[in-house]
Amino acid sequence: MDPSPPRTAPRDDHLPSEPLDRPEPDKRSSIRSAVEWVVIVAAALLAALLIKTFLLQAFYIPSDSMNPTLVQRDRVLVNKLSYHFHDVHRGDIVVFKRPPGETDPKIKDLIKRVIALPGDTVEGRDGQILIDNRVLREPYTAKNSPMGDFPAHKIPKGHYWVMGDNRGNSKDSRAFGPIPKSLIVGRAFICVWPISNITLL
Repeated sequence: MDPSPPRTAPRDDHLPSEPLDRPEPDKRSSIRSAVEWVVIVAAALLAALLIKTFLLQAFYIPSDSMNPTLVQRDRVLVNKLSYHFHDVHRGDIVVFKRPPGETDPKIKDLIKRVIALPGDTVEGRDGQILIDNRVLREPYTAKNSPMGDFPAHKIPKGHYWVMGDNRGNSKDSRAFGPIPKSLIVGRAFICVWPISNITLL
């Protein structure tokens, strides 16, 4: 007779009825994750601060003095590095700190267009701007916004004559005189709000 096959223990393919104990989370891992998040947030805030301080800053347009180029509630980005690499150009739109001749203490910054450069003689005559007795072509100005005449001004070294595009509704160098370059924050180069009006300036 053939020998009987050896007996084997019955197989139990069922999971145990009681759950297995799970290891407790590593406290050191949680602390490490928290520290990483703190570092990431701090780095992001620092980067934003450095960008705002030295590179780019957004500005809100509070009035219609730059109409039609910029209207109230538009927002622009200002490049703070531009004039570290090149001169201020005629026609640039610049943001500058409140000049001494601006008496309204509520005004912190202004935005205007550069009209005359150091050494220029600027004059308002018959509703037009003259630079060194030559009419300045200005396609950007608001239509039906008359400009009063003003006497000739010789722009001193390191200063700029700035005006709003809406000549009949702008308090500018006609009121407070030419501004020193030291007050210029930077050049407004793009309108970013509203989204439907994103435009290079």
